[in-house]
Amino acid sequence: MCLEMSVQLVLVINSGSSSLKYQVIDFTNKQSILKGLIERIGSSEVPDHASALKHMLIHFENNDLHIHDIKVVGHRVVHGGTQFKDAVIVTDEIEKEIEELNPLAPLHNPANVVGIKVLRNLLPDVPQVAVFDTSFHSTIPDYASTYAIPRDVAQKFEIKKYGFHGTSHSYVSKKASELLNLPLGQSNFIICHLGNGASITAVEHGISVDTSMGLTPLEGLVMGTRSGDIDPGVIFHLTRVGGYSVEEVENLLNRESGLLGLAGEQDMREVRAKARAGHAEALKALAVYTYRIRKYVAAYIGVIPEVKAVVFTAGVGENDPDLRSEVIAPLSHLGLDLDESANFAQDRTDRVISLPSSGIKVLVIGTNEEVEIAQQAVKVVATSH
Repeated sequence: MCLEMSVQLVLVINSGSSSLKYQVIDFTNKQSILKGLIERIGSSEVPDHASALKHMLIHFENNDLHIHDIKVVGHRVVHGGTQFKDAVIVTDEIEKEIEELNPLAPLHNPANVVGIKVLRNLLPDVPQVAVFDTSFHSTIPDYASTYAIPRDVAQKFEIKKYGFHGTSHSYVSKKASELLNLPLGQSNFIICHLGNGASITAVEHGISVDTSMGLTPLEGLVMGTRSGDIDPGVIFHLTRVGGYSVEEVENLLNRESGLLGLAGEQDMREVRAKARAGHAEALKALAVYTYRIRKYVAAYIGVIPEVKAVVFTAGVGENDPDLRSEVIAPLSHLGLDLDESANFAQDRTDRVISLPSSGIKVLVIGTNEEVEIAQQAVKVVATSH
């Protein structure tokens, strides 16, 4: 029996700076059997990630699950730089290389590395696999990933478009192909991952050829607290005229902008509630948010030949039919015809929400990054034997 068939329980870890999200997946049926989220790491109750894992183990015990039942651990790592184009089994050397990438994702990678260190100490004999958000986008061609800055500067500081949310885009691509009964190699999709973080990816023949996020997750769409695309001159203006430090500008654009900056709320549900109540700031925030999405969708339709579908996924994409209508309805001239009754139906399944006459189908697909991470982790371990 091959390793992939014999593996049963896979632990998926998403370690953040102040939180630890985990899920145990039974690989025989790809179903989650236990999940949890430990927040406020750094508080008196949960002082560090090691303490967070103790809380996780208590959760295991309360559900008759033993940590030694875990056969593989998959770690979400946000940034893989130029060297990690696929998931990889973590060794001391690999752990060091991942840690050296911290400057490329200072808000994410350090916490990812902490999770790896702690789990490797807890389960020294269990294969630990790093699965990178950036891996799916390693296929983006140079002309789409290159910024027009001096070559030597870009090379020295590894500046290029890397893209993120790769595990979600990869998973949803495969699910969309299954839904439309298309071979993955014939799958030309535009995938809209819309959550608190948001990105759009152009998928041609099953691989990523462009994506809205860039060197960091800050580029692209308007998000919960991130500005998305902005004239770089704004940064210089804020530092020279406004007296902001580099750290203050970084915090402004990453944590105080987006929907929060425009409407005073980062949760789309709250923004929409304000908009329905007639709040001008919320209405404007929605208009800015949806316009940016439409612009990227239209641009990628121009990039990919014979787009088969525009796909909505993640928290906002899956659960906000008004948003889907606001994005798609103005794009009818590009061959997108939404079936409003299907769009607003109370349906949680993966589904088509466009009219049969639509030249480009519109889909809603539930993402499952944890299952994708588990699949990649098991595949890497299996091929290493």
